[in-house]
Amino acid sequence: MSIEVNQKVILTDKDGFLVDAYQWEPAVAGAMADIDGVVLTEPHWEVIWFLRDYYQEYRVAPDLRTLTKALGSALGADKGSKAQLTALFYESPAKTACRYAGLPKPISGACV
Repeated sequence: MSIEVNQKVILTDKDGFLVDAYQWEPAVAGAMADIDGVVLTEPHWEVIWFLRDYYQEYRVAPDLRTLTKALGSALGADKGSKAQLTALFYESPAKTACRYAGLPKPISGACV
């Protein structure tokens, strides 16, 4: 599978995650969101940038439980709630947010 961003073909796996994480740029997140029918707003970008920083530090894509705890600690309980993340990223918020952030698929129970 693939998506086209800025006249470049970006390869994705069967679940829509980037094959080459180095191809990520904000426009890639926008293209993925467009495909999903999502308009990325400032709260989406806060989570996306948080995830990219988190991955840079821990080298793991957090599952939902870990993400809510880390986000709550960093940005406040309201932004780190499961309800807030689900409102932003729908039925699989950690997976969708990680996909938009160009990270690998989160592994359940992958705590740091």
